[in-house]
Amino acid sequence: MRRIPLAAAVTLGLTAPAFAQDKNTADAPTSLDRIEVTGSRIRSVDVETSQPVMVLTRQDIEKQGLTSVADVLKRISVNGATMNTTINNGGDGSATVNLRNLGSDRTLVLVNGRRWVSGLTGSVDLNTIPTAVIERVEILKDGASSIYGSDAIAGVVNIITRSNFDGAEVNAYVGQYGQGDGQRTSFDATLGMNGDRGNLVIGVSSVTEDAVMAGDRTLSSEPYYGYGSSAYSSYSASGKLRVNGTWMVLPDGATGSGSASNPYYALDQYVPYTTSEYGYNYAKDNYLVTPQKRDSLYVQGSYDLTDSIRFKMDALYNQRQSSQRLAGYPLSSAGTGILMSGESYYNPFNTAYGGDGSDAQWSHRLTEYPRLYKQDVKTQHFYGGLEGDFEFSGRQFSWDAGFSTNKTDQTETQYGDVNLLNLQNALGASAVVDGVLSCLDSGGAVISGCVPFNPLSPAGAVTQEQLNYILFTAHNTYQYKNNSFTGNISGELLELPAGWMSVAAGFEHREESGYSSPDALIASGYTSGNSFTPTSGGYNLNDYYAELAIPLLKDLPGAKALDLSLAGRYSDYNTFGSTTNYKIGLTWRPIDDLLVRGNYATGFRAPSIEDLYLGASDSYDSYSDPCSTNSSTYTSAVAAACSAAGVPDGYVAQYNSSTGSNSGQTIYPFTYTSNPDLKPETSKNTTFGFVYSPSWAPGLDVSLDWWKIRIEDAISEFSASYILDQCYDKGVSAYCDLVTRDAEGTITNLVIKPLNVGQRRMEGYDFSAHYRLPETAYGQFTVTLDSTYVTRNESKVDDDSDWESTNGIYWQTDPNWRLRGTVGLDWSYGNFSANWSLRYYSGMQDYEWGQNDDGSYNHIAATAFHDLQLSYQLPWNATVRLGASNLFDKDPP
Repeated sequence: MRRIPLAAAVTLGLTAPAFAQDKNTADAPTSLDRIEVTGSRIRSVDVETSQPVMVLTRQDIEKQGLTSVADVLKRISVNGATMNTTINNGGDGSATVNLRNLGSDRTLVLVNGRRWVSGLTGSVDLNTIPTAVIERVEILKDGASSIYGSDAIAGVVNIITRSNFDGAEVNAYVGQYGQGDGQRTSFDATLGMNGDRGNLVIGVSSVTEDAVMAGDRTLSSEPYYGYGSSAYSSYSASGKLRVNGTWMVLPDGATGSGSASNPYYALDQYVPYTTSEYGYNYAKDNYLVTPQKRDSLYVQGSYDLTDSIRFKMDALYNQRQSSQRLAGYPLSSAGTGILMSGESYYNPFNTAYGGDGSDAQWSHRLTEYPRLYKQDVKTQHFYGGLEGDFEFSGRQFSWDAGFSTNKTDQTETQYGDVNLLNLQNALGASAVVDGVLSCLDSGGAVISGCVPFNPLSPAGAVTQEQLNYILFTAHNTYQYKNNSFTGNISGELLELPAGWMSVAAGFEHREESGYSSPDALIASGYTSGNSFTPTSGGYNLNDYYAELAIPLLKDLPGAKALDLSLAGRYSDYNTFGSTTNYKIGLTWRPIDDLLVRGNYATGFRAPSIEDLYLGASDSYDSYSDPCSTNSSTYTSAVAAACSAAGVPDGYVAQYNSSTGSNSGQTIYPFTYTSNPDLKPETSKNTTFGFVYSPSWAPGLDVSLDWWKIRIEDAISEFSASYILDQCYDKGVSAYCDLVTRDAEGTITNLVIKPLNVGQRRMEGYDFSAHYRLPETAYGQFTVTLDSTYVTRNESKVDDDSDWESTNGIYWQTDPNWRLRGTVGLDWSYGNFSANWSLRYYSGMQDYEWGQNDDGSYNHIAATAFHDLQLSYQLPWNATVRLGASNLFDKDPP
């Protein structure tokens, strides 16, 4: 699915001039106060550390004209493909961050340095964090398990909220796409109060984002752009009937028999089915951009109990209401296992119409009623704790201890799926009884409340009464919560010739738990949609860490500063046991203008609750069946293996929606399950680079960092195609045990579960530059550049497999760019300011569609989008902003 970027927006901000003052602005770091930078618990006057950290200030966020922090992070070069509101089929309204494109569950998200609530998969929904409360976002582009524990493999996103705000502020925003749809509105208000001993900040916000239909954009109005009806679904909007091995379909204008209110169609009304003429374009019925509404309340405060001890707290309540829409259900006898009875009133084989009374194979896409999935997600957060400072033996120390609790409750309501128990009745024997068309049981008695269903109806002709009987509304509930107790201390340990050796140490006890509870019909499998059984589980852990910052040299020729940093963390889980991770970092400043830095760290990701305790769930996967005689891998050896497994000779695989000559979406759902014996993933991260701030060009900062990541024992699931290849090509019987076929050879089920078998390795360079030019008579100009170039992106399915590169390769929802970058130009003059940015994405090879006849792959061209925002500071301390994303209406490739 392709997204058309935002084309027009208006924002308005108001602050009260007498008392609006934010004391935590981004322009304040001229102070030499010791601060804590993401990636270290040691407070220091140095902002630059051995690890690269990117900072997005509140001003950076505001000038992008976006209503979600996830949308802001989606634009940084180090981020990969993420779950967001443009993911309709498979989306759930959440939005994630995916540093290095290694997976959102390998990116740790913190709020004010503390772990935020995740979901059953281990990923954090950034839509639970309102943009209005954010002061800045710090992105650590390196592993940090030795400091923060699990999940910090690709990096860390630390969201710092507003504090010490004294005043009142109101913001309003309106924006929409250039086509006049997809309107977004937001409103937020913040009130801050400072007293002699404390501060309190209260914020409320509301964001509404309207939907955009895929059919309203040329690029998304078909399943595969440019392929027309060849990619349409074989589930026609008109009823299909299997006659003597051939699929027949009712054409437009077919003449019914019987009563006008309950027509049936004789066999002579059917014509042979062809996808080009009767295939269904399901894409146009889907959302391109999904709608949602978010409302939040945020409170943060501090109070000085004594001159050296402070109480701190913050709390948040956030509610998200979101939805996704899919085309009406592709219903069939093959997918449900329910044939139309030979005694059905609507069956043309009925003996009453001169037929042989045989049961009928059928299919019908329920275009009369779309599938809708709606979420109501409520997130609660509270943190309360004490922090303070003290002096011991002439050394300064800081400490904090606190308790944090987070909980997310989600209710999901599904519309448009079919109750298979009712469908069985509705497709059974039926006849007119006392002038009413009725369902009959095996004894010929009327089934009370049952309405006979006619899947052989022409397009749009299934009646509302039939739909009301066979469809049902499902209600699923989910919950995830974590509680943690933390304690940290940092300070000066030992004075060395080059300065004070500093130390930080601490502990964390955390408990995580969650569950999913499906609707009873879904859990029992009596649904046409994806069924799943309940998930429930949890774990607890104790973490202990220590960190040292050791100054080695200072103010010497060739060594203005040389500092060593060490860190280690021991994590003890009640599931898999314990793991220890460490970090070694070095910074060297040969001259005042140049900082050289390097870092080596180990890391891990603990199995999530879904990894460990997921109940069996259905998924309609895309795959390629090697036993199909039109498969490119169909050899004599494969043919023999398939025959031994009972696959008939001449078998040709059928798919729900084809993506190639022998690939597509399965007709029957495959089964995903969990693995309680999983161990943690492990990683090794290496970075080396420099930061150059030349004294001959004040305001210029340039940084270049080389990075390398290696992941082993990756928690991964074999794809359906891989399992089938291992069974029929490699002859591994354990994989064959996971595959179930019917007598015709069609795969009716395949079991997939996670294992510690995968490996990943990535390598590349991050380059950034920031130049605040000297002020001129024409105003102040600032130029920025943020870019990432990936030189290696490879994975192994298991230890015996070869490395496979995905660098520069496109898969659906998983683009692997070699180069991403953003160039920005800021200008300010008096009360006027403007910001222009260019977002660049390099080209890719399209592996999603597969190879062309000549063995080549389609090429996706490089793309650049231009964004512009203008603002004006009004005399009464208000700001008006007008902006446009994708200024030149550039189509995605």
